[in-house]
Amino acid sequence: MTLSADSDRISPFAAIHPALASALTTKGYSQLTPVQLAMTNADHGEADLLVSAQTGSGKTVAFGIAIASTLLGTGESFDAAAAPLGLIIAPTRELAIQVQRELDWLYAAAQVRIATCVGGMDMRTQRRALQRGAHLVVGTPGRLRDHITRGALDLSAIRAVVLDEADEMLDLGFRDDLEFILAAAPQERRTLLFSATVRRGIAELARTVQTDAVRVETTASTEQHADIEYQLMLVRRDEREHAIINALLDSDSTSALVFCHTREAVRHLTARLANRGFSVVSLSGEMAQSERSNALQSMRDGRAHVCVATDVAARGIDLPNLDLVVHADVPSNPETLLHRSGRTGRAGRKGVCVLIVPEHRRGAAQRVLALAKLTATMRAAPGIADIEARYRRQILDAAVSAAEPGETEADFVTELLERAGPQRIAAAFLRQQLAANPVPEELLPLPVEALQNKRFGRDRRPVDEQARVREPRPDMQGGVWFTISLGRKQRADPKFLLPMICNAGGVTKRDVGAIRIDDTETRFEISADKAAGYAEQIRQPGSLEKGIMIAPAGEAGGRPGHEKPRQEKPKFKDGGKPGRKHKGPPPDRGQKPKPKGRKPKRPA
Repeated sequence: MTLSADSDRISPFAAIHPALASALTTKGYSQLTPVQLAMTNADHGEADLLVSAQTGSGKTVAFGIAIASTLLGTGESFDAAAAPLGLIIAPTRELAIQVQRELDWLYAAAQVRIATCVGGMDMRTQRRALQRGAHLVVGTPGRLRDHITRGALDLSAIRAVVLDEADEMLDLGFRDDLEFILAAAPQERRTLLFSATVRRGIAELARTVQTDAVRVETTASTEQHADIEYQLMLVRRDEREHAIINALLDSDSTSALVFCHTREAVRHLTARLANRGFSVVSLSGEMAQSERSNALQSMRDGRAHVCVATDVAARGIDLPNLDLVVHADVPSNPETLLHRSGRTGRAGRKGVCVLIVPEHRRGAAQRVLALAKLTATMRAAPGIADIEARYRRQILDAAVSAAEPGETEADFVTELLERAGPQRIAAAFLRQQLAANPVPEELLPLPVEALQNKRFGRDRRPVDEQARVREPRPDMQGGVWFTISLGRKQRADPKFLLPMICNAGGVTKRDVGAIRIDDTETRFEISADKAAGYAEQIRQPGSLEKGIMIAPAGEAGGRPGHEKPRQEKPKFKDGGKPGRKHKGPPPDRGQKPKPKGRKPKRPA
């Protein structure tokens, strides 16, 4: 239903308090989301509401609409506030601050004064805001309880309480705080409880804090969020981070959010992405509020394009233009999956959600998707060729769409063409553009159909054996073979051999062709144009790690990389082996060992 000047049509804002209707019109709203429209239902009256709706469906505006008549009555604006009239409780600082911003413009025409009480910020500043008089208070459970306990927050005049993201507050263990806060508010208040899902714990909380609540469900429980495309990206268990990097590089996203389970994982992945050239920030519970606010602002103004976050830190945040969510760790339950994914596809925008799933976690990922009633497209992680093809398309598009030279540029463009020629100029532009992009990671081929059988891959060899082979590339014509003194017995694997091979000879991954791992050594191929320099480089002192040798294939040996002297095994006088206690030579198996000590006398 859209807003129209036609007087014959009913405006969707007709049932909204006039002060808020004008704010919505000024903000440019032309239609309401399902949950917002449900809050305009006059049949609800002043009843308590238990509301479930999709994340990102405009719940803040929805409950702002719902409590307007309760707070304002028939008045157009608020009078001077002796004590707060409305209380909104949110699970995290970021969500509380976001709610305050939304209500600021929604109630601007009503001359609202809002106080924000969240952890991690100066309590004295919050106390002064409360003392000056606030019509609405928005806060987190712990800090609100602190202010009530210290006598700074008076809830005696509260008319409406909203519990936003109630399921998350229960998961974070805030039930005791919630019951304490609500016990300090009048019994005749109106209580609205908003949650993405209404499981048993939420239903029990509703029975405790609400009276004859009206159940409002704006979407069917089996309906998948139509604005989010889900992808399940299968990878080898040791290539998860490489797949994350490639997934980010392969996306058209200008703003991406990557979720990790732990703070340590956030720190590690943030450092890894920063080292690879990504403009990245992080969000975790250990950060100060100022750091978290700066990180979010960097994402909003485009200075950062990737945010790595824990579930709690990113709960409820709204980043404009966020079109990609990456689950670096498989979500542990459907609620986590839905809340993480709901950061994108908000307010009618399209979004993509990618689950990075190691092959051994595939079953767990599919179970979580099934419990969340979601359908995902299964795919393999993008490889180097896919990403480089994307880079070249982008470079070509940029060149084709570039404007013609202006008057101030024409003379210099002519000079460039005369002195360098179009071929060299194009080559320089290509190299410059490629160098500006992060280098993609090489991933071992892992087709989707290879994981239909958990034990075997497509070529019917065990997956562990396939991991020990790097297939030849068609562009490696005339490559030269070398050997390195590591093989299956040393648990050699292409993923840790490749960096070693490159560092030893001063080449890149693109210069290394096929890799063949045998029992005691590995043969690998170097491109023809790099082979001579590679052979010279590996003969330089210090180019190799200790105890490892690289030589051209067919040579008897190569220059060792500071090989450790061979240590003789300790010898035992009795010829025994380490780890066994021997006090003498082992007894002859054919003879009965003699008992120790003197033979006891026969009793008389």
